Amino acid sequence: MRLFLALLLVGCWLAGSAHAFETSARAAIVIDNRTGAVLFEKNPDERLPPASMSKLMTAYMIFDRLKGGRLRLDEEITVSERAWKMGGSQMFVEVGERVKVEDLIRGIIIQSGNDACVAMAEAIAGSEEEFAREMTEKGREIGLTASTFANATGLDAPEHLMTVRDLVTLARRIVADFPDYFKYYGEREFEYAGIRQPNRNPLLQAGVPGVDGMKTGFTDSAGYGLVATAKREERRVIAVLAGVDSASKRRAEGERLLEYGFREFQEYALFQPGQPVVDVDVWLGAAPKVPLVTAATVAITLSREARKGLVVKLAYGSPVTAPIVAGQALGRAEVTAPGMNPMSVPLVAANDVARAGVLGRATGALSYLIWGAPAS
Repeated sequence: MRLFLALLLVGCWLAGSAHAFETSARAAIVIDNRTGAVLFEKNPDERLPPASMSKLMTAYMIFDRLKGGRLRLDEEITVSERAWKMGGSQMFVEVGERVKVEDLIRGIIIQSGNDACVAMAEAIAGSEEEFAREMTEKGREIGLTASTFANATGLDAPEHLMTVRDLVTLARRIVADFPDYFKYYGEREFEYAGIRQPNRNPLLQAGVPGVDGMKTGFTDSAGYGLVATAKREERRVIAVLAGVDSASKRRAEGERLLEYGFREFQEYALFQPGQPVVDVDVWLGAAPKVPLVTAATVAITLSREARKGLVVKLAYGSPVTAPIVAGQALGRAEVTAPGMNPMSVPLVAANDVARAGVLGRATGALSYLIWGAPAS
């Protein structure tokens, strides 16, 4: 069997990358949501107080129970005195009041209500302390490697810490895991008990193109923070910043980070699932060739300059001996580009190819006598 290397895409790379970019935030990260490519980062793994941005994790815990059928949107939760007494931002629930879960979700997401957070935490776990322990445990399960939670609200506590990398991972999980509930992040206001409050996301209120979530945060020790996501056409970018010194800078820096992600980078779809990449000769098969495909969409995100250096090489053996089973790995695509880690993508058979019948094998044998067997 001979090993073939085929150059599928190649460009002449001109030195350089996306132009230098900086932010006044203490820590920040920007990613392309579908490919997970990091487009910008600054101190992404520094553990910092997240303030109310950690309410994304509080919401994740609620959404997880809703999706699993352990909670209902129309279920009513009784507000405890402890929840009622919570300071800071509030939904303004009353002690002893029974409030629907959906209203409490809106109180958490839109109004950033600490009272709503504690009411839900107590209903789910019995106490806020136990809920925080479960938050940390669930966070580890979904990839938050550096986050620890001490409460459901984001109020400052010594062990209530997150990184911007974990925050962007969490935002990405919410978008992927709970599309039915993500819609709450795009609602511009919510009225409860006769008190109408706007969504605190400044980019949503400003009408920045495509912005449809997610969460702000502020305490004296944390400074101003923001998790923001925007979708333009089929592409979503998520940006996180922490440790900004004013609300106006938070808004400006958040918009700059999103615009940078959209402007300087592009997602390139290389292969679609089931779309033939190359046809490979078959030895002693009922069909002379078999197409190789990828099992899923293969896409990468690159700066426009790095795109010039994109190279995809195909490696596969030819001919391949029958029988062949659909999904059988028969080759690989090696993807390289400036500034990205090399990617190896399996290429699999698109369909079965049975072993040839007697006549086909006889023809193959004759070919063997004349040309010899394929190298192996």
